[in-house]
Amino acid sequence: MLGIGAFKQRLPRPEEALPGRDQPLPLPLHSNQHFVNSHPLKDRFAGLQQIRFALGCFWGAERKFWNEPGVYSTSVGYAGGITPNPTYEEVCSGLTGHTEVVQVVFDPAVVSLERLLQLFWESHDPTQGMRQGNDTGTQYRSAIHATDEAQYAAALASGEAYQAQLAAAGYGPITTEIVYPAPTYYYAEDYHQQYLAKNPNGYCGIGGTGVSCPIGLDVEVPR
Repeated sequence: MLGIGAFKQRLPRPEEALPGRDQPLPLPLHSNQHFVNSHPLKDRFAGLQQIRFALGCFWGAERKFWNEPGVYSTSVGYAGGITPNPTYEEVCSGLTGHTEVVQVVFDPAVVSLERLLQLFWESHDPTQGMRQGNDTGTQYRSAIHATDEAQYAAALASGEAYQAQLAAAGYGPITTEIVYPAPTYYYAEDYHQQYLAKNPNGYCGIGGTGVSCPIGLDVEVPR
């Protein structure tokens, strides 16, 4: 099912999408624990904020964020498509419409949203459309899924600021999807969670453009 024809570069229409399933993929009880910091993957996360980023293969993308001070927990999953509760193989087929996403749970008193947005923009090439580096397919497209209006406004402002920097460096238009409300997030299978901590020599396709993203944004973000 990996990489079916046109669906490497085109999102499926609803009638083309796989049906999925009613029940979520099982995340065993023992697996509701971050492999690196032991914090929960699923929780109410009272007093913390959540935002979701897609920037290519989620194995390397997740590591970028769990290493950032102030990030309480990270997990990986699928979002932005049609098929409910998809499997990894289904997402890779291109017939679910989802992209590979990192859910970032953070303490805004320790790390600002601006810093997380900067890390997002600088950790990949957001101008590549349905691919990231050598990874080709709709599941590798760039996205920010905001969980409140302030995040959405800040994400849009940061994208505009970074577009100016990229254009000056000779890059084309940003293709990142910036979405609010955030679409449904489906947790990926247990073996994908914190993959590069469990497999230190595993594949990481994450790489940026080398263009710096300005921190100073014109949008105030709640602290």
